[in-house]
Amino acid sequence: MIRQTAVVTAVALLLVSVAAPAPAAAASGDAKAYTGTHVSFDVQGSTVTNYAVEGQTVVQSIGVQSTSKAKSSGGGFLGADGSIDLSAVASVELAGLSLGATTKAAATVRADSGATLTAHDDNNGVLVVNASEGSQVVVANLSADASAEAASENQVQVTTANGTQATFIAVGNASVTVNDNGNVTGQVGANGKVVLRSYPDEKDEADEQAEEMIASGQAAGEAYVGAAADASADAETSVVTYANETTMSATQTGESTVNVTVDRTQETGKILITTVSEAAVGTTENLDVSVSGGAAVEVSSYSELKSAVGSEESAYMVTQQSSGNATVFVAFNHFSERTASISGADGSQQSGETTTTTNESTTSGDSGGDDGETTTSGGSPGFGVVTVVGALVALTLLARRD
Repeated sequence: MIRQTAVVTAVALLLVSVAAPAPAAAASGDAKAYTGTHVSFDVQGSTVTNYAVEGQTVVQSIGVQSTSKAKSSGGGFLGADGSIDLSAVASVELAGLSLGATTKAAATVRADSGATLTAHDDNNGVLVVNASEGSQVVVANLSADASAEAASENQVQVTTANGTQATFIAVGNASVTVNDNGNVTGQVGANGKVVLRSYPDEKDEADEQAEEMIASGQAAGEAYVGAAADASADAETSVVTYANETTMSATQTGESTVNVTVDRTQETGKILITTVSEAAVGTTENLDVSVSGGAAVEVSSYSELKSAVGSEESAYMVTQQSSGNATVFVAFNHFSERTASISGADGSQQSGETTTTTNESTTSGDSGGDDGETTTSGGSPGFGVVTVVGALVALTLLARRD
C-alpha cells in the first residue's frame, strides 16, 4: 500500500512538472534587446542604444521627438522664424520607445511621438526613421572618438574610432546635419525618411553611388539576399523601400536565381539596388538580369544606368564587392509591377521557389506586424511527449506488480 501510494505521488509530481510553464526570462527594467544576424541594439527608455552592425557599434544612442514638443521645450535652438536650428540642437526630451514587431529580416521600434525606427538585418544594417505622424526631430549621439562631417545638405558621413564608416541620409521631406557637439541631428516629415546606412567593410564607389541615388530619390529601394544558415534553411532576405507608395519582395528561386519584385502605383521608373551573395546565385561573376521576363541591357557606367529610367528599355550594372558579394543596380524604365531576375551559374535551368519572401510597403510608413513583441514558445523543458508517456507506463507497471 505504501508503495502504491508512492507511485501515485510520483505520477502526480510528474504531471505537475509537465503542466507547469517554463519560468519566464528575468526582465531588466524597461530595456529590450534585438540581436539579428548582422544588427544588434538595445531599447532603453527613450533611446535605441549601442546600434551595432557586424559587431561594430555605429551609433551610441538615437531617439526622436515630435517637432511640436521639441519646440515647446525651450531648448534655445529656435530661429527667429520659429523653425528649429538643427545645428544648435544638443539635447531634447525624447519620446518613449518600445520594441514592436520583429522578424528574421527587421525589427521595428515605436515611439510615443508617432515615429518608427526600423532596423533591417542586412549587411549594411540599414536603419530607417519614419515620421508617421507629423514632423519629428531625430537626435543621434555618436560613440566616443567618432567623427561626423556633412558631405552635402542631405548626407552626413560618420567614422567611428575603429574606422567603421556610416552615412545618415535625408530622403524626401527630411534633413540631417552635424550639431555643435559633433553629433548628428535631423528632422523628418510626411513622405520623408532619415536613413542610416553602415559599412563594416570599406566603403566603395558603388556604396557612394547608392547613397546618392537614395538621397536624390532615384532609388525605389534596395534588397539583400545572402547565404542560408545551413543547407536546409531558406536564404537570408531583406528589403528596404525608399520611394512612397511602393511595395517590394525578394525571393530565391532554385539555387542560382534571385527575384526582386517592385510594385509602384506611379508609372515613373526608379532604380533598384540589390546585393546578392555568391551562395544565393551560384556565382557573382557573369550575372544575367532580366526584367519581367525580358532581357535588360547591361551598361558600364552610372550615367548610362540613370539614363535608362524613362527610356525604351530597362538596364542593369553589376559591381563586385571585396566581400565576394555583388551589387546589382537595375534601372526600371517604367512601372507599375516589375520583377528583376538576377541569375548566376545555370540560373536559367533552376525552377521552383524555395525560400522566404520579405515584404515591405512605405504606403503606411510602417513595416507591419502587431504592436507587441514577437515571441516563440518551445516544449516543456526536460520532458518531451515520448518521455512523459514512457514514464507513466513504467510507473503503472510498477504499481501492478505490487
